[in-house]
Amino acid sequence: MAGAAPSHAMVLAAGLGKRMRPASDTLPKPLLSVAGKPLIDFALDHLAAAAVRQVVVNTHYLGDLIAAHVEDYAAGHGDMMIQQSPEEILLETGGGVAHALPHLGADPFFVLNSDTILRDGAAPALARLAAAWDGARMDALLLLCPPARAVGHSRGGDFRLGEDGRPVRAIGAEDAQIFCGVQLLHPRLFRAAPNGAYSLNRHYDEAAGAGRLFAVEHDGWWYHVGTPEALAEAERQLAPSAAP
Repeated sequence: MAGAAPSHAMVLAAGLGKRMRPASDTLPKPLLSVAGKPLIDFALDHLAAAAVRQVVVNTHYLGDLIAAHVEDYAAGHGDMMIQQSPEEILLETGGGVAHALPHLGADPFFVLNSDTILRDGAAPALARLAAAWDGARMDALLLLCPPARAVGHSRGGDFRLGEDGRPVRAIGAEDAQIFCGVQLLHPRLFRAAPNGAYSLNRHYDEAAGAGRLFAVEHDGWWYHVGTPEALAEAERQLAPSAAP
């Protein structure tokens, strides 16, 4: 990546966690524990390891609990600042990032979902994204996972990855790769952002139409923790007592 690695990031943590009920009735999904660690900490740990110092976390459902947790996390990582971006109404992925843009700087920034877990392969996934970034060609760079290394996801893939590094939509295709909820975005992607709630898919499609959407294949494992069953499977595989 030309210049310095990203210094800013956002963690998406404002969802309602309906599929996690009853566990999410009193605890927001980002704070549910897997292998002795709140889900959101897996994302924050990746950002800390990548030397990201400015992090925004959006909140909505039981947001005061998430805010208190990330404040404690930041206190234990003295070189990281975490700012909350509370949402009175759910803004979805696109609206949530657009709302937080004033805190994300003028350069490319990471965006991570708080309900997924990455296990790095040969090199850290965030470092691989940063190394692959080319601002002259890209507005968005997505991390995609082959289905064979995805756990807790059963809806088919999202994109087929072209030889030129550009992903092509293939929603539900069994041979398509799965979007990991991990990405590197440039603020210019949001120049025509609408007000209110909308999905980041809007901007992916805009970038793809301009030839500026790219992707990198994840070389490790990826866990989607969206249901109690998926949480139990991630716990089984990631618990300290589990075999490597």
